[in-house]
Amino acid sequence: MEQVEKPVQTKDKHILLNVKNIKKYFPIKGGILKRTIGYVKAVDDVSFHVRKGETLGIVGESGSGKSTLGQVILRLTDPTEGKVIFEGDDISTLKQNQVRPYRKNMQIVFQDPFASLNSKMSVGELIEEPLLVQTNLSKKERKEKAIQMIEKVGLRADDRQKYPHEFSGGQRQRISLARALIIEPKLVICDEPVSALDVSIQAQVLNLMQDLQDDLGLTYLFIAHDLSVVKHISDRVAVMYLGRIAELAPKQTLYNNPLHPYTQGLLSAIPTVTKKTDTKQNKQKQNSSMLTGDIPSPANPPSGCPFRTRCPKAYGRCSIERPELTEVEENHYVACHLYTEKT
Repeated sequence: MEQVEKPVQTKDKHILLNVKNIKKYFPIKGGILKRTIGYVKAVDDVSFHVRKGETLGIVGESGSGKSTLGQVILRLTDPTEGKVIFEGDDISTLKQNQVRPYRKNMQIVFQDPFASLNSKMSVGELIEEPLLVQTNLSKKERKEKAIQMIEKVGLRADDRQKYPHEFSGGQRQRISLARALIIEPKLVICDEPVSALDVSIQAQVLNLMQDLQDDLGLTYLFIAHDLSVVKHISDRVAVMYLGRIAELAPKQTLYNNPLHPYTQGLLSAIPTVTKKTDTKQNKQKQNSSMLTGDIPSPANPPSGCPFRTRCPKAYGRCSIERPELTEVEENHYVACHLYTEKT
């Protein structure tokens, strides 16, 4: 008898998003006939879940696959393999016209608000546009709802008549937030939303995002390269390296007890606050990074463990066998042979 595949179901009713074994490979074309001669493995077998009301931070260097993962989850690009399950529904195989009903509940905030906002549209038009596409509200109702959201993100009602170039970077990101939240999504993917802002403005925007999360019951997938920023807003943190998750744990666990050598290297690169009595030598030691070399090309990843070419603790097994993400402590997962060595 032919075995029929059962639909994927989430056992925990509190799980909003479930990502299972997602891969995204981009073909490399070569030769006169432009045949496929290889693949860029941007995302390579990633799995995790996000609970309702939670913020999951995704952190890693440029080229780790963070942004591509976010695009796959939103179906801005199709996965090569794997499943994206949103509220129990597998949306990874749906056609684009079938994905549209889910767009209302899944929104994104980009890194550069000026590039993502149409400079020819006023703030009011930008924020009302999602309502025009996704709802049947009247013009008056759209205007009223937009004004409420503009004020909720800390701008003034009469700002709706202005244009994006009239605002600072932090204010433009507030406009982007208002545009993303106006249709009351359940999941917001934040792709480096504060990396282009000054440090003082970063804190203001992050605090605003947390307030909005509490007020509106939002769930965030927060993508960033800065571990100090991720620490400020996340409940759990996933560390990505070369398209895979290297470590996944609750925030306090990850920052207090990082297990993967890559996570340890990233944390060592965070500037530390030193006392005036500290010597110059101590300051240099505290601010030195354990990470050396560059991240390898995802088109030609190392054999075995993808981090082994930069890892100070690599040994023989690391070049032969790729470590799997394994729970080594309660809710603490790591992909490293140092913690999964067979006895």
